Amino acid sequence: MDRTEFTNKLKELATEGKTTAELYNEISAYAMSYGLAKATKPATRNAYYLSMEFLIGRSFYNNLMELGLLDETKEILATKGIDINVFEEIEDAALGNGGLGRLAACFLDSAAGLGLPLQGYGIRYKYGLFKQAIKNGFQVELPDDWQRFGDPWSKRCENGKRTIKFADMNVTAVPYEMPVFGKRTNSLRLWQAEGSEEAQKISEYLYPADDTEEGKILRLRQEYFFSAAAVGELVEKHVKKYGKRFDNFADYNVIQLNDTHPVLAIAELIRILTADYKVSFPTALEVAKKTFAYTNHTVLPEALECWSADLVKKILPDIYALLIKLHLKQQEELANLKCTKEEAVEMSIYSSDKFSMANLAVFVGKSVNGVAKLHTEILKNSLFKTAYKYYPHKFQNKTNGVTQRRWLMLCNRELSELIDDAIGSGWRNDISLLNGLNGHIADIADEFIKVKEQKKEQLFNYIKWQEGVEIPNSFIVYSQVKRLHEYKRQLMTAFAILEIYKGLKDGSIKDFQPSLFVFGAKSAPSYKRAKAVIKFINEIAGKVNSDNDTNGLLRVVFVQNYNVSYAEKIVAGTDVSLQVSTAGLEASGTGNMKFMMNGAVTCGTMDGANIEIVERAGKENNYIFGAEVDEIERLKKDGYEPFKVLKGNALHNYAVSTLIDGTFSDGDTGCFKELYDALTVGASWHKPDNYFVLYDLESCVNAILKINGDYKDKKAFAIKQLKNVANSAYFSSDRTIKEYANDIWKI
Repeated sequence: MDRTEFTNKLKELATEGKTTAELYNEISAYAMSYGLAKATKPATRNAYYLSMEFLIGRSFYNNLMELGLLDETKEILATKGIDINVFEEIEDAALGNGGLGRLAACFLDSAAGLGLPLQGYGIRYKYGLFKQAIKNGFQVELPDDWQRFGDPWSKRCENGKRTIKFADMNVTAVPYEMPVFGKRTNSLRLWQAEGSEEAQKISEYLYPADDTEEGKILRLRQEYFFSAAAVGELVEKHVKKYGKRFDNFADYNVIQLNDTHPVLAIAELIRILTADYKVSFPTALEVAKKTFAYTNHTVLPEALECWSADLVKKILPDIYALLIKLHLKQQEELANLKCTKEEAVEMSIYSSDKFSMANLAVFVGKSVNGVAKLHTEILKNSLFKTAYKYYPHKFQNKTNGVTQRRWLMLCNRELSELIDDAIGSGWRNDISLLNGLNGHIADIADEFIKVKEQKKEQLFNYIKWQEGVEIPNSFIVYSQVKRLHEYKRQLMTAFAILEIYKGLKDGSIKDFQPSLFVFGAKSAPSYKRAKAVIKFINEIAGKVNSDNDTNGLLRVVFVQNYNVSYAEKIVAGTDVSLQVSTAGLEASGTGNMKFMMNGAVTCGTMDGANIEIVERAGKENNYIFGAEVDEIERLKKDGYEPFKVLKGNALHNYAVSTLIDGTFSDGDTGCFKELYDALTVGASWHKPDNYFVLYDLESCVNAILKINGDYKDKKAFAIKQLKNVANSAYFSSDRTIKEYANDIWKI
C-alpha cells in the first residue's frame, strides 16, 4: 500500500455506528500495511536485544508519527467529526514494569530511526503488569488485559513456532512480530507460550510473585522460555544460511542481555551447539564469548539473580549440567590468572548451591556495561571489583537515553514547534542540533512559559478525567513518577510535603507559590512497605487537599495506574522533576531525562544520570541536595543514628510521628508502624533508616522551598528550564544506540 492508497482508504472509511476499538483496528491495519510495504534491506550483521520487559506503551500515535501519517490521519478524521484523541482509551501495551522495559522500547525506536539493524526478543504477556487501582488509599492489583481492543500492530507467525523443553513438559513458543518503524523497519519478536494449562502460565503475567517455590519455578521457566526460543531461532537461521559451521556465528549475530533475566541464553547457545551440532564444549564457549554482551542495571543484591541449583536441576537438567561445566571451566581460567581462593569464590558462577547469573554474564560476555558514569564506576570499584581487576577490557559505560520521537516530538508537539521556530526542524533528524537552542533561550522564554502553561492545562484536564481531582492552572508542578521502591524515597518527599503543610498552617512559611505534587508509581504486589508508602501518600493527599486554609497553595495527587500514556502528559506538564534516590543506588534513571527534555528542572541527589544532567545543563539550572556517595559510604562505615536526627529536629519529628500518632489511618494493617520502625529501629535485615531518608530530609525541604522562591521570577525560571531542554540532546537514546552500535555491536 502506498501513501495515496492509505489516504484514500482513510477518506473512504465508514465511521458511523463503529466503536472506538473497531476504528482503531481498521486505521491501524491500513497504517501497518503502508509501513510494511516500505522495503527494508536485510542486514548481514544484526544485534539482538533480549529483555524480559518491553514497555512499548500505546503504539497507535507513535507509529502514525514514525510513518509520517499522524497529521494527515488527524485531519481526515476531523472531517468525519472524530477527534483523534478518542484513541486515548486504547490500553497501553504494559509489557514492562518501569525504566528497564521503557529503555528497551526506546532503544528499538532509536535503532529503527537511525537505520541500524537491532531486533528485540521478549515475552508476549497476556496481561503484562497489573492494572493499578487505588481503593481507600491502598493499591489494588487488577488484570491488565491490554489486548482487549485487539492487537493490530502484531502479526502471529505460525511458521516460527518452536518447542521449548523442560524436564516435566514441552511448551510451544509462538512468535508475534511487531514492526518497529523508522529509517528501516526492525522487529520486536514476542513469544507466547502455548500447550497445556501449565505451559500457558509462562506468558500469562509479567513477574509472577516469586515468594514461593512454585512462583520461583514459574519465573525461571519464563526466563529460559524466551531466551531459548530466541537463541534457537537465531541458530536455526544461521544454519540455513551458512551451514553447520559456527566459527562465523558471531560475525553475523551479537546478543545484548538486558540485565540478568536473559542470561540463561548463554547456556542455551552452548547446549544447542554441543548437543544438536556436536560442536566441542571449548569451541562452543568461544562462540558464546564472542556473541554475548551484558548490561547491568542495578547494584541492589535482590535484583542480581541467583538461581537455586536444585531448582535448575529439577526443571532444566541439561542446563544445570552445562552451568556446572561452565563453572569448572571458569575456575580453571581463574586459577591460570592466579586469583586467590576468595577472589575465585567472589566471581564464581556456582557457589553455596546457587548459580549467579551476573557472574555468568561477566565471565562469558565480551562486554559488561553500566548505564551511567557513576553506576559504571560502582560496578568497577565495588560490585564487580574483582572481575574488573582481571578483565578490565570488558568494562565500559553506556549512559542511558530516551527517544525524543516519543518523549518530545509526540508528547510535546507545542514545544517541538517552538524549537522548530527558533532553530529550524533539522534537530528532528539529528538530535545533536538541539544544542543550538542555547543561543535563543532568552528570545523564546516568554513563548516557552505559554507552552508550559498549555501543557499543564492538558495534564490537569487528564488528571480530572482519570482521577476526578480538579487543580487550578496556576500551580507549580513537582512530579515524582517511577517504580515505588524504598531507595527511590517517595517517602522522603511525602515527609517534605507534611513539613511544608505545617509551615503553611502555622504561618512560618510565607509568600509560597501554589504547588502541586504529582506521584505515580506501582509497587510490586508483595512489597509491603512500598504499598504502605502509597497508602501514606494518599492519606496526606486527602488531608492536604481538603484543608481550605491551605489547599489554594498546596495539593497532592497520586495518579492511578501510572503508565507510558500517563507519563507522556506528566513529563510535558511538569516544572520540577523529583529524582531523590539515595546516592549510589539509582543506576541511571530515564524519567529524569524525559523531564529534562520537556523543560523541567531536576530537584534531586547526585545519583545515576542526575550527575551527567547537571554537568550538561549546569548546576545553577537545577537543584541538587543531599549526601553524595562518599558521605553515604562514610555513614555506613562510621555509624548513623536516625533517632538522634528526629530528636534534634521538631519538624522531622512531627512529619515522621504522623505514621504512629493517629493523624493518618493505615486501615488497622499496622503498615505505618512498620514504616516507622524501619526508619527508627531497623529490622533483622537492615539498620535503621537504611536509605538515609531522615538524613537528607532537611536539605530536600530546603531545595523545594528554594525552587518555590525562584519560581516567582517566571522568566528567570523559564530560562533555567530551557537550559535543560537545550542541553538534553546527549540524553537521546540515539546517542546511546550509536555508542552500542560502534563500541559493542559493530553494526
